[in-house]
Amino acid sequence: MREFAFELALCARLEADIEGIVSRQLSTSLNGNRVMDIVHVEPGPDFDARAQLTPHEIPDAAIESNVGVGTARYWKDAFDCHPERARTATDRAIEIGFFERERRGGREYVRQTARYPDDWFGKLVGIENKPDLGRPGDLEAQLRRDVSLGLLDEVILATASHVTGAHLHRIPDEVGVWRFDPDQGIREVLREPTTLSPTECGIDIGDRRPTETAIEPVGPAAKARARRRIAERAYGKGWRIDDFPHCAQVEDGEYAGARGMPYCEWKGRFVHPAAECGVECAGHEPGAPPDVDVDAERDRRSSWVADPDGRQRRQAGLDRF
Repeated sequence: MREFAFELALCARLEADIEGIVSRQLSTSLNGNRVMDIVHVEPGPDFDARAQLTPHEIPDAAIESNVGVGTARYWKDAFDCHPERARTATDRAIEIGFFERERRGGREYVRQTARYPDDWFGKLVGIENKPDLGRPGDLEAQLRRDVSLGLLDEVILATASHVTGAHLHRIPDEVGVWRFDPDQGIREVLREPTTLSPTECGIDIGDRRPTETAIEPVGPAAKARARRRIAERAYGKGWRIDDFPHCAQVEDGEYAGARGMPYCEWKGRFVHPAAECGVECAGHEPGAPPDVDVDAERDRRSSWVADPDGRQRRQAGLDRF
């Protein structure tokens, strides 16, 4: 099975089996380009409070700002960052309902609609997909970097291959191993992961050259901010495809009870629209994309809430300019 289809199938299986948020293709480094195939965000004690805020990712600058739920503040005075970043974060926070605003003497003032719950997420589990271990690529280096940084609580390798002792020997002992059969939908735990140390200092391994390797120490505070960004990104993004191709051959496919997955009748499998679909495909047949309500499907299947009741305090004149 192609890696993209393997990834979708595993996401659907995890969504059916575990609580929390499943997302895919998230950056899990501070100073590089490491992208984890799947991230599972376990719910924390305040998960429900986060779910009632907004279904969207909340900008990190808005969370770190001095905007609170009490007295509204002039937006420029509430940020300790570049004005353009502050303006972008303010506009987005208002758009998604995390901030509310009012005008005073021609100035814009903002406040949070509800207090941000710091303990809304628990463990962050990264899953690296490698269906075919016969073509490992940079797998060993990637996993060693994940373990060295310790940004995630656990790291797991998922494969469809038969796993031998030689395979296990080539990856860090801390990395768990799953064998996943997408045809049967069966996930077998071959090795449990060791819990890493996200609250302690880590080492971010960067570019490797023949004579040197770039490394950078990362402290607990920086890791905590990065973990929150990962959790927020996962909550807002999820794992499904947003845009189905304009092709009559592609339909809303189903796997493990989950819908919202692009299935191509001509290819006989799930497809990656951005990489495989278009007029250059020999099976392309112009047509309207399937009518897929991705948000409704995600709401039905997971802990994510598409249309929360929210906690906005509506006050007279709050939205008038």
